[in-house]
Amino acid sequence: MSQQFDEKKIIEKGVPDHVAIILDGNGRWAKKRLLPRTMGHRKGAFNIRNIARYANKIGIKYLTVYCFSTENWKRPQQEVDYLMQHPVRYLKRYMSDIINGSIKITFIGRRDRIPHPLIDTLLEIEEKTKNHTGLQLTLAIDYGSMEEITHAVKSICKDVVDNKLSIEDINEKLIMSSLYTRNMPPVDLLIRTSGEIRISNFLMLQIAYAELYFTDVYWPDFNENELLKAIDNYQNRNRRFGGLKESK
Repeated sequence: MSQQFDEKKIIEKGVPDHVAIILDGNGRWAKKRLLPRTMGHRKGAFNIRNIARYANKIGIKYLTVYCFSTENWKRPQQEVDYLMQHPVRYLKRYMSDIINGSIKITFIGRRDRIPHPLIDTLLEIEEKTKNHTGLQLTLAIDYGSMEEITHAVKSICKDVVDNKLSIEDINEKLIMSSLYTRNMPPVDLLIRTSGEIRISNFLMLQIAYAELYFTDVYWPDFNENELLKAIDNYQNRNRRFGGLKESK
């Protein structure tokens, strides 16, 4: 039996402001149960809702989840179609709950390749939750960090060409403010499920000083206690941000 973590004690020690999660293992979760991969994605979608609600409850301010990468278009067409269509049905089904809740929902990534029914639904939810004051849940869809950085560089270069900026104006602050995540703080804790130990082109600049946590648990099985376990691990790290911190 896995260790049960004390929610109250973890909240008292201070939860991270910004948690990012690479949602991995949906397909393997389904295969283990002799189910089609799409059933793993369905279960995984429900779990985003569960974890977001719990993160909001314990005081996390930002939760960014990697739903669909720029490389995921290479997956079998049937699976891609499901990943582009199912969220529309899911989000519309829970639209009233989303609107009447406190969680603010945004999304980052390319917007030119996502089918209109999905992007229209996402934009509608962004608009209807923009004044919510709880957790900000950001869905990374058709997102890739290299694409994001390229987009930022092109935007800065255009401003230089248009004489809105000079070369001397380009600094770290400007680059970070040109990313999709410009209105969010840097990531404090990055979690990846399913046992893979890599970043997979996710928020590469934003996680420069994040604590990284890898778990063998498949995303559909990543529950409230698993999130507390990850935060407990984070709380026991010595975060130095490139400097030195005296041991107590």
